Amino acid sequence: MITSRSRLLRTSGFRIAVIYLLLLSVTLFALTAFVYWSTSDLVDRQMKETVEAEIRGLADVYRDEGLPRLVEAIGERSGPGGDPKDVYLLIDSEQEWLAGNLETWPEGRMGRDGWLEVRLEQSEDDSDAHLVRGRVFDLEGGYRLFVGHDMNEQEDFRDILLRALGWGLPPALLFGLVGGALIGRYSLRRVDAVRTTGEEIINGDLSQRVPLSGSGDEFDRLAATINEMLDRIDTLMTGMRLVTDSLAHDLRSPLTRAKSGIELALRQDHDAQSYKQALEQTGTELETILRTFEALINIARAEAGVNRLALSSLDLSALVSDVIEVYQPIAENAGLCMSSEIAPDIAIVGHRQLLGQAIANLLDNAIKFSPAGGRIQISVEGGSSPRLTVRDAGPGIPAPERDRVLQRFVRLDHSRGTPGSGLGLSLVAAVAKLHGARLELLDNEPGLVVRLEFPER
Repeated sequence: MITSRSRLLRTSGFRIAVIYLLLLSVTLFALTAFVYWSTSDLVDRQMKETVEAEIRGLADVYRDEGLPRLVEAIGERSGPGGDPKDVYLLIDSEQEWLAGNLETWPEGRMGRDGWLEVRLEQSEDDSDAHLVRGRVFDLEGGYRLFVGHDMNEQEDFRDILLRALGWGLPPALLFGLVGGALIGRYSLRRVDAVRTTGEEIINGDLSQRVPLSGSGDEFDRLAATINEMLDRIDTLMTGMRLVTDSLAHDLRSPLTRAKSGIELALRQDHDAQSYKQALEQTGTELETILRTFEALINIARAEAGVNRLALSSLDLSALVSDVIEVYQPIAENAGLCMSSEIAPDIAIVGHRQLLGQAIANLLDNAIKFSPAGGRIQISVEGGSSPRLTVRDAGPGIPAPERDRVLQRFVRLDHSRGTPGSGLGLSLVAAVAKLHGARLELLDNEPGLVVRLEFPER
């Protein structure tokens, strides 16, 4: 079994925190080293410049004023009035002391840069030895001059930085580990909430949603997206159940009539004409079933965007004119007046077959529900957003019902006696969604106005 601690160590949040901790440690160490070396270099350069300037000054005193004045100058600078960190020693050719605050010539290590490093003990305790760096200068007459500077402060500064790094790095590592553990635990808790919700949904409870903390962070945004996805899935599942129920209800009648007609024809003795009529009736019922299935397939393909890749540039004006040409005789036979105002050469991007089916459904509904003597008007307007409008003289659709009639198998009370499956406007809505068009149902007083406004070209 995976323990809570092992799960915490395996979280991405904890790993990110550990990586950040390592980067922080390296950065802190590099910054400390940079400060130390930069400061040490600055102090070293200032010391060298000071010592070299001091040597040049004393050499000028010896050259211009002689040995007595040089001894006097060194005494002034190495005495109580001088800087205690400066070190001087002047000896003659016999290594005899002449002036300075050193008693004997220093013994030390000569660096590649010509600077002498020596350790001078301030007391009998070796721990009090100070590091002195200086230069040796040979004067005329065999005299030798040593001028140095006490580097103890630089060493103290280095020790302070090292101690600060030693004391600061472990707490930083500790706080980083604690922070990583807290981040990992927080991330694990939020992920567990998503996992728990997912398990409950898998077990059949589709009403569960991922809880939000209200912080608006990335976990909340992810949870909100997941909840929207679950809402969409729930809507589709509900719609599927409704479609299944409605389909079973709407197909039961034509199937029952077809079955009854066949059984009646088989039980009774009829002539060839009677059998022909029974077969024709059965064919009509099967044709109704096939049209229903075809409409459902077209709606599903349009809603799923399966035909989006088949969208191409087409002439909306020509397409509407072709559909009107087919339905014009039907409208005349029903005693209706069908007129049109179609702007020429209105181009859109669309699916010709589905769009033609949607226009045909609109004209079929207009003819079906308009009373004899009524008027049907079709218009196509251009502009930045092409618009198709169909007006009829039927009973119209009440405003509260206009969203509901766009669902599958929905039929209002006044249309119960007319043939149809309640899929016409559903297909129109699906085709409009596929084309990114805005579908509006308005009042024609009396009658219905259906408007499709396509996106800007």
